[in-house]
Amino acid sequence: MKIRFFSNRPYMIFILPALIILSVFSIFPIFVALGVSLTNMNLIGLLNWSQVQFVGFENYMDLLADKEFRQAFFNTIFYVVFGVPLVVVASLGVALLLDYGKNKFFTAARALFYMPSVTTSVAIAVVFGYLYNNHYGLFNYVLSLLDLPKVPWLTHPIIAKISLILMAAWKSIGFNMIIFLAALQGIPKDYYEAAEIDGAKKWQKLLYIKVPLLGFATFFVASTTLIGWFQFFEEPMIMTKGGPVGSTNSIALFIYDKGFKLSEFGYAAAGSFVLFLIILALTLIQFKLRKKDNGYN
Repeated sequence: MKIRFFSNRPYMIFILPALIILSVFSIFPIFVALGVSLTNMNLIGLLNWSQVQFVGFENYMDLLADKEFRQAFFNTIFYVVFGVPLVVVASLGVALLLDYGKNKFFTAARALFYMPSVTTSVAIAVVFGYLYNNHYGLFNYVLSLLDLPKVPWLTHPIIAKISLILMAAWKSIGFNMIIFLAALQGIPKDYYEAAEIDGAKKWQKLLYIKVPLLGFATFFVASTTLIGWFQFFEEPMIMTKGGPVGSTNSIALFIYDKGFKLSEFGYAAAGSFVLFLIILALTLIQFKLRKKDNGYN
């Protein structure tokens, strides 16, 4: 029966390895996390499975009552609300500017904008750590030249969040810019030629040709950026450790602290499953909205 199944569907032979890898490394861990989240597994339970007890939804109820988790949740919402539009708009703007030129200067500019996306977060954090330093950082030095007061870039609760957003946005613009550039270069020249015959100006071609035909690229960038900002971890982990007073803590960092520092694996798994459900729900909403918008007609 198995041989007949594959003989009737030869394409399954080619996609079967990918399905197996996806199931083992992506889908199976989700169910494992769900199972662990319903237990009180900790470091002792990891060594002796007889100590692991089923606690039902107790971890989830504790999460709702946990002030630290609620703070991390609202911090993550702050990152998403301000970070995602900033990255999408800035990436699109840079791509549109670079698309106007084909000479060596624009080629070099593409490489410069893309470079941060292939640089490790630790190296970027070291550089921004010096830039944001309150006493000898470059930003405060420039402000002092202008007789302006110093800014507590990483020690004020709100400014610290904004500082991390700017740092993360600077790092991620390059990759998204490449996606927008590829989409721009894929627009047929016939559209531009027809618009020029009709007397369209540059801003009209931008507004009525480029922007509408970038719909799918914008959807892809917005979806992946949204998922990435909900998993915001490296920047607060390296730069502030979630401080000051938990003001830059994110859900991903909260899960890391509970799971790997306090060894509360069941509790951390509950937090990770809540984060998974949030991302899944928002992604489905995005796909639903995308289906309503069938693109440029």
